[in-house]
Formats: sequence, structure tokens, C-alpha cells
Amino acid sequence: MGELSLADRATIANMSPEYGATMGFFPVDHVTLQYLKLTGRSDETVSMIEGYLRANKMFVDYNEPQQGAYSSFLRLDLAEVEPCISGPKRPHDRVPLKEMKADWHACLDNNVGFKGFAVPKEEQNKVAKFTFHGLPAELRHGSVVIAAITSCTNTSNPSVMLGAGLVAKKAYELGLEVKPWIKTSLAPGSGVVTKYLLRSGLQKYLNQQGFNLVGYDCTTCIGNSGELDESVASGISENDIIAAAVLSGNRNFEGRVHPLTRANYLASPPLVVAYALAGTVDIDFEKEPIGTGKSGKSIYFKDIWPSNDEIAQVVQSSVLPDMLKSTYEAITKGNLMWNQLSVPASTLYSWDPNSTYIHEPPYFKNMTVEPPGPHGVKDAYCLLNFGDSITTDHISPAGSIQKDSPAAKFLLERGVDKKDFNSYGSRRGNDEAMARGTFANIRIVNKLLKGEVGPKTIHVPTGEKLYVYDASMRYEAAGQDTIVLAGAEYGSGSSRDWAAKGPMLLVRALAH
Repeated sequence: MGELSLADRATIANMSPEYGATMGFFPVDHVTLQYLKLTGRSDETVSMIEGYLRANKMFVDYNEPQQGAYSSFLRLDLAEVEPCISGPKRPHDRVPLKEMKADWHACLDNNVGFKGFAVPKEEQNKVAKFTFHGLPAELRHGSVVIAAITSCTNTSNPSVMLGAGLVAKKAYELGLEVKPWIKTSLAPGSGVVTKYLLRSGLQKYLNQQGFNLVGYDCTTCIGNSGELDESVASGISENDIIAAAVLSGNRNFEGRVHPLTRANYLASPPLVVAYALAGTVDIDFEKEPIGTGKSGKSIYFKDIWPSNDEIAQVVQSSVLPDMLKSTYEAITKGNLMWNQLSVPASTLYSWDPNSTYIHEPPYFKNMTVEPPGPHGVKDAYCLLNFGDSITTDHISPAGSIQKDSPAAKFLLERGVDKKDFNSYGSRRGNDEAMARGTFANIRIVNKLLKGEVGPKTIHVPTGEKLYVYDASMRYEAAGQDTIVLAGAEYGSGSSRDWAAKGPMLLVRALAH
């Protein structure tokens, strides 16, 4: 345990839902103290922390007998861990890199499900040709159209971020370039990353491969990649292409990353660059070349992959304590735009009834000191009938607002242009928008639709097919209760308050 860096520990702890835990916890040890010093904490502060934890028997010293009591133990030999990616529809569907090509073809063959797209054999080698800004281009099943170094999970980890820069550098020097129609982006978890990428000289190579800085925030992982180029979007839609996104995020549930990428794979930042260069997930990195170099020679994965020593050397020379200290000291100073915001003097928030971003929610009104307790459900109609693994992304998507959805209609009626719809995540302060976005995932499977996929349901009394929100409002207007049926793992995935609040506003009860 003591050999794991703090950045590695943070990545493992962050991914706890994917391995079936509520949280991941690492005890404080000498590695933790080293990180506190690296991030600018004074020797006095670090000494006080260590003393306090030792006195309370919460500090782990590997030179002393271990006192911890655990219900079970798992021994993992890190030497046996092999490179993997996860997908195409769930983060816990791990695929060893050496098996990726075979797994992809199995997904094309399999029935529609978490590991299947049911593409007929005769259509699996289909090629969609199109023109991208005057350049000839083509798409196939598995073509990468989004490649994003993005996440709160591992984009503050110097080894993988600088590793990605080294992959970009080696590829550029050999004459490989990312296809221009692949939407690439770089959204680190901290401003410190930009400082050490610039110091190392690797940022310019990421830029040359299209991985330009777009900000320090949730981006592609939560559906904020923005629109694909119109020619690419048309090529996917008109030819029914199973397009792929590869991202260094931690969630890839259906409909989350982008409406047009049905296959979404999670990978480390260096692997994101490698797949962007290859332009497809339909590749065996051990046997097939990524592309052709400037000398006309085939370039393989091993030719662009940095060694552990190369990464360690650039980390050692490029990540300096002053970078972290200066960055974190500036956080509390804000920025010009933030500091110029007009702040009301009142202690209570003044609700703007015309705001489409922040609206007074109904559950604050008439709130009692004591919870109201359970309520009865009688003669309820089934609003939705789900199978297993309905995640928080199915229940309350955070990404783009579809142009013909109830939420879109709501915004248009209030004078919001389509270009300003933003995302469900940005509208989460408005209950009227978010209620309309509940169960609005474009890949959600409702058994009442008998095989059709999407955010609609059957209004049982009339047999009409309606958007879920519209059906719910029709039931409510008639004074009829509704219930949602769901299988195992309902509500798993990302923490999202609207996955609880949205259904509360739409249905009487939920059974799973």
C-alpha cells in the first residue's frame, strides 16, 4: 500500500461505486504527509497532523505492527494488473486491452444490451463516406469521434497526464496525427496540470494533436462535449453508425457522454491519445499498426508508448511544489468576473420567477418540522416498467437537452433560444426544467414500449405514446396515482440529487 502514490489512491477511491463500495478509504501514512508538504502545507502543520493521528492510532507506520481490524482482506499483486479499458455502456464492464478487438466484434454481434448492438453481419463492415470541411472522410462502426482527456478522477495525476503528453510527442515526431473530424479536448482536474505540462514542454504536442485546454471542469464525462461537426453528426445518423467516444472519465452510462456515441469507453489519458491516433476502437494494439509515419513505415502502439522510467523522469523534473502552492493560494482570491458579481444584502434568497436557471422548488413550500410519513397508493397506473441497472444517468441525465423534449419546449416557451439550452446539469436549480428532464435519457429502455428505446411511455388509459413527463402530468390532472417498476441496481451510478427529487415530483411510488 505504501508504494501507491496519493494521486493513484485518489483515483481508486473515486471509482468506489464501480467496484461495489459506498466509498474508498486509504489510511494516512508517510505518502499522505509527503503530499501535504508538496501542496504547500507548512512543516508545523504537517507535524501537528501526524502527531494528532498517531495519538489517536489513526496513522499507519509500516515499520510497526499493524493494528487495523478488517472484516475481510483482498490481496492484489500489482504486477499482475494489465492495461484495460471499460465499456461500451458501463464502467464496470472491463476489457483487457489485448482483448479489445475481439470484444468489440462480439458487441456488434450480441443482442442489444450492456454488451451488445445487434448489428447484422452484412452491415458490420459498412463504410460511410462524407466530406469534412472539404476533406474526404469516412466512418465505420467503432470509429472514434470524441476523444477527451477529462475527469475529476485522474486528470490531476501527473504520471498519466505527462504520460499522455509523451504519447502525443512520440506520435508527432513519427508523423502521426489525429484525424481532424475527431473532437478532441483537454480538461484537467486542476490548474496545476497546465503548469507542469507547460514546464515539461509537452502541452504543445497535445495541442498539435488537438488536445487543447478547454477549462477545468466537468466536460465530456458528464455530456458537456458540445455538438459534433454537422458533417460528422449526419454521417453517423444517416448511416446508423455505432460511433465511439474514448475518454478518461469515470462514467460511461448510456446516453451520458453524447447522444450520437452509442459506444463509450473509459481509458487512461495516454490511451485516449492512442485511440484518437488510431481513429477506431476496432484495433488490436499488439498486432495492428496505429498508422503510417512520415517515413512510410507502419507505426505501432509500442512505438509511441512511454516507459515507466521516461514518465518518472519528466514527473521528477516538471512537477514542483511551488506550482501547487501558488495555484491553491489563488483559489480564495476568485477572478475578475466572480468578484464583480452583484450580491444582494438580504440574508434570504430573492427568487426570480422569470429565471430558467433558479426557481423556488415546491418541496420547500409548506414544509413541516416532522416528516409527513408514508402515504398509501391505490389503483395506480404503471408509468414506467424497467429492467435492471437503471442508473442515475437514466433517471436524471445531466447532458444535452434534446430539441423536441418537454424541457426544450419549456425553455422555448420562456424565450430561451436552442443555442442557449445549455445542459440538464446547468439547469438543476430549476425544478420545472428538471422534472421535465426526469427519465429523459435517450437510451432508456421502458418495457411498456415493447423494444423501442427512448424517453417515452404508454399512457395506459388511452394507449397513447407520450413523453414520460407529459404522461405523468396527464395522470396527475385526472387524479390518478402512478408507480414505477424497476429491477436490481436501480439508482446506481453517479451521485445525483435529481435522481431522487425528479421521481418524487412525477410518481406516487417506486418499487424495485
